[in-house]
Amino acid sequence: MEISQQTANTRKRRFFDNLMRGVFLSAAVVSASFIFVIAGIILVEGIIPFVTDNQGVGSVDLWKFITGATWLEGVTFYSNLYGVGFIIVSTLYIALLSLLVSFPIGVLTALFIAKVAPKKLAESLRTVVEILASVPSIVFGLFGSGIILKLVYDFSNLFGYQSKGGNSILSVVLVLAIMTIPTITAISEVAIRSVDKAIEHGSLALGASVTQTNFKVVLASAKSGIFASAILGIGRALGEATAVSLVAGGRRSGFSFDILDTTSTLTSIMLEGMKETVGIDYNIRFSVGLVLMVVILLTNLVLNAIKRKVGNVHVK
Repeated sequence: MEISQQTANTRKRRFFDNLMRGVFLSAAVVSASFIFVIAGIILVEGIIPFVTDNQGVGSVDLWKFITGATWLEGVTFYSNLYGVGFIIVSTLYIALLSLLVSFPIGVLTALFIAKVAPKKLAESLRTVVEILASVPSIVFGLFGSGIILKLVYDFSNLFGYQSKGGNSILSVVLVLAIMTIPTITAISEVAIRSVDKAIEHGSLALGASVTQTNFKVVLASAKSGIFASAILGIGRALGEATAVSLVAGGRRSGFSFDILDTTSTLTSIMLEGMKETVGIDYNIRFSVGLVLMVVILLTNLVLNAIKRKVGNVHVK
């Protein structure tokens, strides 16, 4: 009787385990399928400009689209002169500059919260960082439009430079840096706090100061997690549209690395005028979306490869 009861219980547990495994698998399949659905829709819409005649004007040339330096919208007329080469360069340039600003600030803030600040102050700062991370991008965009544009405009006037009302690469970089600092700080802090205390104690026992231990031992030990925060930070910078559109200035042709000149990114080009466009001018936004997905994919592959190499470097 006892053996029969145990067998029944075992079967119940196995049935429940199999049922839950099926539920987990279903949830995973549904979650993973979204990326394929989204990519499929963007792909179908995005290839239309390259295979249609566009009212006799002709289809968009793929090579010129990828490498071109002019974006000529066809809102009031038909056009096939769309080029995003200069926008790809601008997007990567802006993302890199914003990371150069936000990464050191975010990591140092995380180090202060995790290892230097008193407990109550650390908890307060952690809450502030979490609130900043949850602020909608449109709020950052409004802040940039109302405050940062004026600051950049006044700054450019000091050097006798007309910065078109402050709309510039510098304004975009500052807005994106403010947006990515909370992400970098939060993830870096977790990585820093996960460092084994024995490593710190060993460094202090060998005569290193607290500052030396924090910079040469703690940060070095947490470098893999810290680098992961940089990857997520640059991912957000590449994918941001609303805030960027409010401060970029909407550049439509030519490469420019002047930080006080206007600019555009792949996301801002997709967003601006989206509701007013029709036909090929509408579909071409999906083509830009395809380019953006490829850029983000390649950027993540490169950064993850660097991350693996950084993680394999041993601290001497």
